[in-house]
Amino acid sequence: MKLTSGFANILKNSTASVKKNTGVSVGFHDPDTWISTGNFALNYRISGDFEKGIPLGKVTVFAGESGSGKSFIVSGNIAREAQKQGIHVVMIDTENALDDKWLTDLGVDTSEDCLTKVNMAMIDDVAKYIGTFIKGYRDAYDDVPKEERLKVLFIVDSLGMLLTPTEVDQFEKGDMKGDMGRKAKQLKALITNLVNTIGALNIGLVCTNHTYASQDMFDPDPKVSGGSGFVYASSILVAMGKLKLKEDEEGNKTSDVAGIRAKCKVMKTRYNKPFEDVEIKIPYSSGMNPRSGLLDMFEKYKLITQSGNSLIYVDIDTGEQIKKFRKAWIRNEDNCLDLVMAQFSRHPLILPITEEEKGTEEYDSSIDTVLENIPDELKD
Repeated sequence: MKLTSGFANILKNSTASVKKNTGVSVGFHDPDTWISTGNFALNYRISGDFEKGIPLGKVTVFAGESGSGKSFIVSGNIAREAQKQGIHVVMIDTENALDDKWLTDLGVDTSEDCLTKVNMAMIDDVAKYIGTFIKGYRDAYDDVPKEERLKVLFIVDSLGMLLTPTEVDQFEKGDMKGDMGRKAKQLKALITNLVNTIGALNIGLVCTNHTYASQDMFDPDPKVSGGSGFVYASSILVAMGKLKLKEDEEGNKTSDVAGIRAKCKVMKTRYNKPFEDVEIKIPYSSGMNPRSGLLDMFEKYKLITQSGNSLIYVDIDTGEQIKKFRKAWIRNEDNCLDLVMAQFSRHPLILPITEEEKGTEEYDSSIDTVLENIPDELKD
């Protein structure tokens, strides 16, 4: 039913009034700015695109045990990739662990023009700081088109170390009884408010948090500290586990620990299939290879298959067989992984199709699109 002009004016005026007085956003706010995680496979697991990673306008959480690579990806890779796009990074350090040299070694520009770093220990302080910034941001850019506004990424590393006033008061009195659930409630309130507030702005929030092992045999996935309400409120959630990396730069097995293998499972996302995982290698000496995890993912989808001591891929465009040893694939020799990644992006039906998906309108439409791009000699 089409709105009458009178009703349309009432709705328009009331919406404008509420928006002005409360900061409520109106309309759809699909992400238009994405920040890479520094890893192609992880980007794909989160966003369905190898180049995209996490979006502005949303709240993203990377949760995992200590030493699983959370800060490496968030405060290192994501901060660096954000700066490459001219996005100002505001880094809230709650652990007093993010050193200038460590960040600089990861490619982060720590100059004041590109990075604002603050140290905080209280949930209340973080909420007040971000809330005050958002109010000032609105005042400064209220009449400025969105595409001309400054883009900002807040990083909180980590939520798990933040304190409530109750915990501080108990510490000062020497009577440590716990916070009686206040922390979970405050974290949920913080995230929920930010999810609703930053959607229409050029502002994003990415946090790290802790996980603990599940004791439920029917739900074995790692559990994120901070309560279930906080998990529900976040837009994207990646759970990270830690394994030892025992191989040298050439991929040969060693007895020494040369780094970590970060197992990343995307527990929550609206942009791709959730509960998919990828294992990323982070050597201590050289850092993360952005293509780490790609080969395993392509093998899982049977795009690259084993043949004796080699791995084979059939070029979709030419039908040519590409055959290389595993180490050559890992090194991206002759840009072999880049080729598969590009063709994977163009041909969505490379992925396994479930019985439920076959015969649907979306399936029939997508298969026609793929067939149009395959050479005639390969269609049979």
